[in-house]
Amino acid sequence: MSDDAPLALPHALETTDIAENDTIRLISTAYIDEPAMAPLADDEADLDFLAEIERKTSMRQNEDLPLPPDVDRRELLTEASGYGWTYVNAAFCYTRPSGNRFNDANRGAWYAAWGADASETAVSEVSFHLARELENVGVFENTTDYRELVAAFIGPFIDLRGKEEEPYLSPDATVGHEAGQLLARELRGIGANGVLYPSVRRAGGLCLAAFRTNLVQNVRQGATWRLTWTGAPTPSVTAI
Repeated sequence: MSDDAPLALPHALETTDIAENDTIRLISTAYIDEPAMAPLADDEADLDFLAEIERKTSMRQNEDLPLPPDVDRRELLTEASGYGWTYVNAAFCYTRPSGNRFNDANRGAWYAAWGADASETAVSEVSFHLARELENVGVFENTTDYRELVAAFIGPFIDLRGKEEEPYLSPDATVGHEAGQLLARELRGIGANGVLYPSVRRAGGLCLAAFRTNLVQNVRQGATWRLTWTGAPTPSVTAI
């Protein structure tokens, strides 16, 4: 199918072209790699030289990744894609056994918040899911720091806004995730880039799920947020 050919969209869905430079994804700071060579460099020239040495072995990071059944190793980004390539690959290769709203265990996706108050939406989404894990163990005592990964997206996405009554946007994960995974599999089959959808965890918030690694552009770090639970399901949130 030509890249310019229109998609045969199911279920009377429509696409919307987006050009979003500052989408927000949160990951635990435990997974943030600070520049490994920085302590050895006296200036930018030294750092560039040391980075080139490190680059010689960077491909091993892809070889060490688990490869779910629906991810082709040729899809994985390399250092040539710029900062954040390892985080993008990880989003597609490390999956939950039950999947998430728009991906199953066989293939991950890049989830992010966008639009006005994207940071607040991202925090709401992450805090809901971590609170659910804490509820499962019966202890609402936890502190976790999250760093923003800011990324750009451009192009057409399937627009699910205004479809809050559909099963794939149900706040009940047992309903929404099953329906969302079925929809995502169908949309990937016709070559869709991903979906835009209203946040299920923050009224008025907007989210996206990108289905391919090469859609995630210009990744950089943003603010850091500390989520603290002290006995209640709702955490305190502090910018640090």
